[in-house]
Amino acid sequence: MKIGRIIGEGNTATVYEYGEGTVLKLFVQGYPQNAIEREFHNAKAINSMNFAKPKAHEMICCEERTGIIYDRVEGESLLDWVLKTGDLKGCAKYMANLHKSIVQNRVSHVPDYKQFLISNILKARSTNLMEPEGVLEILDKLKDGDTLCHGDFHPGNILLSNGTTVVIDFMNVCHGDFLYDVARTVFLVQYTPVPAHTTYDRESLLRLKKRLADLYLIEMNVTRDRIQDYLSVIMTARVGECPDEESGFKRVLGNDRLEL
Repeated sequence: MKIGRIIGEGNTATVYEYGEGTVLKLFVQGYPQNAIEREFHNAKAINSMNFAKPKAHEMICCEERTGIIYDRVEGESLLDWVLKTGDLKGCAKYMANLHKSIVQNRVSHVPDYKQFLISNILKARSTNLMEPEGVLEILDKLKDGDTLCHGDFHPGNILLSNGTTVVIDFMNVCHGDFLYDVARTVFLVQYTPVPAHTTYDRESLLRLKKRLADLYLIEMNVTRDRIQDYLSVIMTARVGECPDEESGFKRVLGNDRLEL
């Protein structure tokens, strides 16, 4: 089957029209095969669970690249929507309602969130941003669990169409305590650096990010005190996960001072 026009593009993959009602998420050439297989395994593991998402069908090779066929989902990203409308409260409600439907599911045959964090904390040893010593002790004391955690839940991975939200991107799906997924979302929303090429005012965006995180926590009925230890661990692990963010990460932390 021939691939159609491009309907979405990111750093790791391009999404094409592909047949009736499906799309092909085609990863860039050279992208780690084990990572693609992990996303496919994760997506298949949650196919039948009760929340809004595109179902995964099969993994294929196309033009010396590997891709995953998913159901096609129409809509704009919630990130584009909130930047266009400025409706932070509405965005937080959309996020929380969808996230609550995800974390009500239980799963065991996907990775453990602690293993994901440990792997990246150990990678962070080679950086100068944070010392991982002691962080592993904090992690060890955090709760285990079988709650389904999306692992990458933020407005850029949520599609909105006629008031209906759908989550995409299952590379970091895992199981654990639901507070991990809440903290991970707060981190991704509030603390990840503002892209250098943005056309928006940087300081205004930082304030927007902080406010959206606050509103999301209110909608989730979770206080910052409850996620403080999770955030500390996630921040250290992020250095190993995304070392290219390090310089921007330092600026964000310097401006924000964590405010935990």
